[in-house]
Amino acid sequence: MCRLFGLHAGTRACTATFWLLNAPDSLSKQSRKNPDGTGVGVFDERGRPRLDKEPIAAWRDSQFATEAHELTGTTFVAHVRYATTGSLDVRNTHPFLQDGRIFAHNGVVEGLDVLDDRLRELGADDLVLGETDSERVFALVTGSIRARGGEVTAGLVDALGWLAANVPIYAVNILLSTATDMWALRYPQTHELYVLDRRHEDRTTEFDLRTHRIRARSEHLCTRSSVVFATEPMDDDPRWRPLEPGELVHVDAGLTITRDVVLPDPPAHPLRRTDLSAPVQQAQHTSA
Repeated sequence: MCRLFGLHAGTRACTATFWLLNAPDSLSKQSRKNPDGTGVGVFDERGRPRLDKEPIAAWRDSQFATEAHELTGTTFVAHVRYATTGSLDVRNTHPFLQDGRIFAHNGVVEGLDVLDDRLRELGADDLVLGETDSERVFALVTGSIRARGGEVTAGLVDALGWLAANVPIYAVNILLSTATDMWALRYPQTHELYVLDRRHEDRTTEFDLRTHRIRARSEHLCTRSSVVFATEPMDDDPRWRPLEPGELVHVDAGLTITRDVVLPDPPAHPLRRTDLSAPVQQAQHTSA
């Protein structure tokens, strides 16, 4: 499955270094379990969004994914893609940017024709530049936020509620970020998503988080507060907590955390693992 990473560093910009593939040797193996793209988005010290992303169209094209990316900003979103829909193209590589917000997704949504109809109703179909279900989900979120007069939380809840009621869903885990706020949602229980509350650090605590795929390191955040989201715990810190199925977590500019189960019921049209094609099953349940 795709790997997600989100970091909110508060109102003061910090510098962080990311390695989007922490185990580059595995890319030499001709394996479908290797990623199909990597990317990182950041809001810099002036609140301007920036995306650095590349597909991995061939295993030799891995330099971008394995090199260190040093970025300075307040919020960061990183993603490692295992493709389920859409070609290996930069347009289909996460994160995505719409209306000044950065978005990344892990999961599978079907019924894209129904979703496209809804996007046309919202006047948001022109936001979709690629082929993925993920970018369509983001367009639905953006269109719903617009319909709510810019209220991000309300629009996000509306969009996911519509998805849960109207299209087949296997998983919709998302990260959404502005320069001042970050939202994370896990739905339903299929894939896990974790939050690490590193606020109110009163001692030097190394900020060097890593998994088999993503690594993030920051000297600034050794003694400063931050909140982290990830597909899996990235160190042995006991403060890692899983989001509940249907739970939305919002972190504001002051790093206040609000948690609320906004989707208490399962999808109206749930997809089981056996409903997925073999390539999609492999992409969603790779252990690499």
